[in-house]
This record gives sequence, structure tokens and C-alpha cells, in this order.
Amino acid sequence: MHIHILGICGTFMGGIALLAREMGLTVSGSDQNVYPPMSTQLAEAGIKLTEGWDPAQLFSPQLSPQQPAPDLVVIGNALSRGNPALEAVLERGLPYTSGPAFLAEHLLADRWVLAVAGTHGKTTTASMLAWILEDAGLAPGFLIGGVPRNFGLSARMGKTPFFVVEADEYDTAFFDKRSKFVHYRPRTVVLNNLEYDHADIFPDIEAIERQFHHLLRTVPGNGLIIAPDDDPHITKVLNMGRWTPLESIGKKGWHARLEQVDGSAFEVFFGTASQGHVRWGLLGLHNVQNALAAIAGARHAGVPTQYASEALSRFLSPKRRMEVRGEIGGITVYDDFAHHPTAIASTLAGLRARAGQARILAVLEPRSNTMRLGIHRDTLGPALSEADEVLLYQPAGLDWNLGHVTRSLNTAQVFDGIERLAAHIAGTARPGDHVLIMSNGAFGGLHEKLLHLLGMRQDKTTPRPLP
Repeated sequence: MHIHILGICGTFMGGIALLAREMGLTVSGSDQNVYPPMSTQLAEAGIKLTEGWDPAQLFSPQLSPQQPAPDLVVIGNALSRGNPALEAVLERGLPYTSGPAFLAEHLLADRWVLAVAGTHGKTTTASMLAWILEDAGLAPGFLIGGVPRNFGLSARMGKTPFFVVEADEYDTAFFDKRSKFVHYRPRTVVLNNLEYDHADIFPDIEAIERQFHHLLRTVPGNGLIIAPDDDPHITKVLNMGRWTPLESIGKKGWHARLEQVDGSAFEVFFGTASQGHVRWGLLGLHNVQNALAAIAGARHAGVPTQYASEALSRFLSPKRRMEVRGEIGGITVYDDFAHHPTAIASTLAGLRARAGQARILAVLEPRSNTMRLGIHRDTLGPALSEADEVLLYQPAGLDWNLGHVTRSLNTAQVFDGIERLAAHIAGTARPGDHVLIMSNGAFGGLHEKLLHLLGMRQDKTTPRPLP
């Protein structure tokens, strides 16, 4: 069977491609921007990639123009009507489906699906859960919207019934406006949190709550729901109806006693009973909460909590989640995916707990659709207040002026060019500083540009040995 994937270089669709290839299918695909790291993963798997949307990619030159080469076209949710390749699929009557539907029909049947949903923390929590199962010898399959460093790839089939999936509430495809996660039918589901996001898809928070309710309708009575007891929107979702046991993250359920203020060590409790200790390289209270949810999910799959806690000491944070990209001259440069005020505030709070009095330079690209629409303009300033200096990038086409944010902060500046931004940071950062770069995109290569400039600065200031 030959499938062709339109929009293959997104983390989810790229994961679908890797899984299909592992199933023994012939896989090809195309995207507007074919670039690493996903393009590298796909090329290593022997998957042919085509740049752009020329309809010719769908047809074999050995066949007549009317006969499709692929048996099935899998269409990513980033594609809309008017896309030339998509229009060719419809005009020629080619068989097509969505990524979530393909996953459900070809891989998830008869699997124990563990789904991680929520506005924040899905990638990290799903990575933790997959790693705990792996460390316990359960060899799970997974599809995660990032690259878990414990595995080095974003998706695999696995060797047991267990399959961990990052369950996104974004819409499924141009022809299916339900959230992706309604396709997965999980037995174990984690609801990390719920806030308003994806303003390009959902008109209000109530619309998102309704989709989460639809997810809970698919969880069987012998399954498990894991959810915080202090999230008002999650509480509303649960009150809409559930038919499955619930374990809460909170004082009466799963909770933690911090042993280090930065969250790098804590004791795990379920009710009043101690379950184990976690000592790891991650930081922040949000990651402690993520860990509790992962431990609870793994316990439902049969992993003892003591073992799960110990497994997390060997857990590596996924790429682009407080990933240290380099340290030059005592200046540490981080890359983080945070793009919502709550996630930004949590990330900064965790870094502050570890950095102490050291300076933190927060650098943000407002790239998500919700951010670009200005939905968070009033909450973005307070979310960045923990930083000593805030540097904002104003990209072309942003629907609002970032000066609205700088007025609520004492030390904030706006830049309209990546080169100028990199030069400013390299010129003002000093030893001991922490530079936290936040974007859900590549940020125009800012990390590499900054590290290059810092390296040049270091070379100029390093004394040369006497001849």
C-alpha cells in the first residue's frame, strides 16, 4: 500500500509517516517547508519528500495522468481548500483521509491508548509517560508532537499493546472540524489543564470545553481519567458528564512535597501515602504536575509508582522544552516552546527558582495564531514580569503593536529584525546571565545567530598565550 502525506513535515504528520513506514507501507509526502529536524527523520526512514504543492507529485510518470500513484492520500490539518494538491485530490476523486483517522484505523485498534490532552504540557507529559513505560520494559508505541530525547524520534509502533499519544484539541482536517483527540478512544486519559487557545479555530473557551467533553465520552468505564482538582474549566468538563473513574491531581489525590524549591527533587503522594521520590534535571512546578500525571497514568498501565518515580530520574526533557542550546562565556542560552502566557509564566518561575538572583533575559516571538490575533495582549506583560529584561520580536503581519506589552514592563524593548535582536543580546548579556528564547517556531535562527556572536565575542576577549 502506498500512502502520500500532504503536510508531512509537521510533528504530528511526520510521526504518522514514520509509523506508516514502520508498518511496511510505501510512504511519500510533501510540504511547503521541508526542513530539519523532521525532514532529517523522514529521510533517514527512506521517505521521499517533495517541496511544494504541485499536483504532479500525486501521479506516477509511468501511469496515465488520470491514475493515482498513491492508494491513499493523508491530508494534514494545515491544508485548506484552494491548495493545488488538495484540489487535485478532490477533482480526481482520490481516496483520502486525515492523520488522526489514519492513526485510529490502522494502528490504534486493539491498543491500550494512553492519551495526554490539555492546553499546556502535553508533549512533556506524554514523553514522561512513554519513558516510564519504556523503562519498565513495556516497550510502548507512541506519537508525540516533539522529539523525546530518551527515544530520539517522535513516533514508533512499539511492541506491546500500550500506545501513548499526545492528544491535541486542534481540528482534524479541512473536512473534519472535530478535535483530533476524539479519534483516539483512549483507555487512560490525562487532562493536564484547560485555557483559551487556538483562537483561529475556537470562538470561546466553551467551544473547547465541549470538545473535551466529547473526548471523555469515548473513554470506557474500565478506563481512567486523570485531571487536576483546581482547574475551573476542567471541572466544568467533568461536570458535563463522565462514565469513567477519576483520579485527581491535588491534595486529596496525587500531589507532591517539594524537596528542592526549583522542583528538581520532590516526594510523590497519593492521598496520604508516600509513593516515592523524584530527583531529576527538570525544573518548575509545572513539570512537577506533569510528572504526577505521568506517574498516575503509568500506574493505571501496571507500573508501580515507586518504579515510575525512579524512572523519571533518568528522564530527559524533550527538545525545545527548556533545552540548553549552548553556554558561552558564562551566558546560558535556552530554547523553549512556550507560546501562551500561562506557560511563559511557569517557565520563567522555574528558571527563576534555579537561577536565583542571576539575570534572566526573556526573548519572545509571538508566533502562534492566538498570539498573533492579540488575544493575550493584556496577560502577556504580567507573564513576563519575572524576567530582568524582556526583548520582543515584532514580526511582519502581526495584527497588533507589541508596545502594548512594553508599557506594562519596566525593562522591555521591541525589535523588528532578527539580526538587530541577536546583536543587542550579544552586546548586553554578561557572564551569569540566562537567555530564555521562546517561540513555537524557528525564530529565524536566532539561537544559532546569538551563539555565533557570543562565540566571536568570547574569542576577542580570551587572552592569547605568550609565544
